[in-house]
Amino acid sequence: MTPRKKRTSGANIYNVCSYSLPKLHTGKKWYVDFLCYDPVEERMKRKKYHLDGIPTIRERKARAAQLISSISIRLQQGWNVWAQVDSNRQYTLMENVVDLYRKTVEKECATGTMRKKTRHSYLCHLTIFCEWLRMRPLKVVYAYQVDKMLMVDFLDYLYQDRDVSARTRNNYRGWLCTFCAWMMEKGYLTENPVEGIRNLREEPKKRDALTVEQLATLRSHLSREDRHYLLACMMEYYTFIRPIELTNLKVGDIKVKGQKIVVHAEWAKNKRDEAVGLNRELLMLMVELKVLEAPSSYYLFGNRRFTPSPDKMDARIFSERFIKLRKELGWPDSIQFYSLKDSGIRDLANAKGIVVARDQARHTDISTTNYYLKGDAMTVHSETLDFKGNL
Repeated sequence: MTPRKKRTSGANIYNVCSYSLPKLHTGKKWYVDFLCYDPVEERMKRKKYHLDGIPTIRERKARAAQLISSISIRLQQGWNVWAQVDSNRQYTLMENVVDLYRKTVEKECATGTMRKKTRHSYLCHLTIFCEWLRMRPLKVVYAYQVDKMLMVDFLDYLYQDRDVSARTRNNYRGWLCTFCAWMMEKGYLTENPVEGIRNLREEPKKRDALTVEQLATLRSHLSREDRHYLLACMMEYYTFIRPIELTNLKVGDIKVKGQKIVVHAEWAKNKRDEAVGLNRELLMLMVELKVLEAPSSYYLFGNRRFTPSPDKMDARIFSERFIKLRKELGWPDSIQFYSLKDSGIRDLANAKGIVVARDQARHTDISTTNYYLKGDAMTVHSETLDFKGNL
């Protein structure tokens, strides 16, 4: 019997395929057997092929000879009866797969092809997944063990044991699909095991748009207490620019002559250079605050005072300041900084039409814009109001 070999970081088919050559056993029972290393259970296991169903001794011997020859050749070529895979790469240690994936994510973030927020999300999901793998009684040692049932079990663990919401569970499913697609690209898997797993039905997001009265209260309060943060809130309400994009916005991106704001591809969600309209209300406040007098290379909201600065702040400053504002005004948790975008899309769609709101929000489809409109905020076409049909 070939001795069991120690697992190394460069695991391949020859590290895990220890085996003994097949032999014929005769007597009360006729069978051909051999030992082969099971990489999942990490031990040698016996495999038998019974021959008692063959009626004559001559036929049994002939069948045994065929089995021994065929199995011997296949074992010597790297076949493992317990690990049915299509390529040597599928024997890569899972710990090495995870390390390479983590390095890939870090590299994409460093080169600007992945946002920091996405990097943080992916690596957090990966950490939870790896922690769960370590808790399982049956260890996942090699890449080929990543299959549909493993994905189902992990998602069930999140939803049932960790008691996450359906939305969070679905977010993990989305990440798993991306992770497995990357594994396919690298040759660790031959198919994506997540594609056949459905999303769960989600509850609507617990975020409400501001009423007309709340918008007036916010403007009045911030006009007295914090006019620079008022500018940040008005930017979200009138331009729908995402917080991560607001932190990257520079003074030079404000085009007064064309009355527009340039959103650059490297930090835009859709990775395209685009422009949004610069509302007169916004422009007037910018002039009053003299923010446009700062150097064009300065970030528009470069510090916790929300004033221009050569330094860039984390996008969380907008929501952190809004939480304090919400407490000052006694508003519920469902009113959030991003509620200003909901409110702006609603008001612009009602005033100028949903197509205008779609373009200002840089949505590719009206269905995405409709997602921000709820109940009474949903728009209707004025043409339907005086239409006379045939009924």
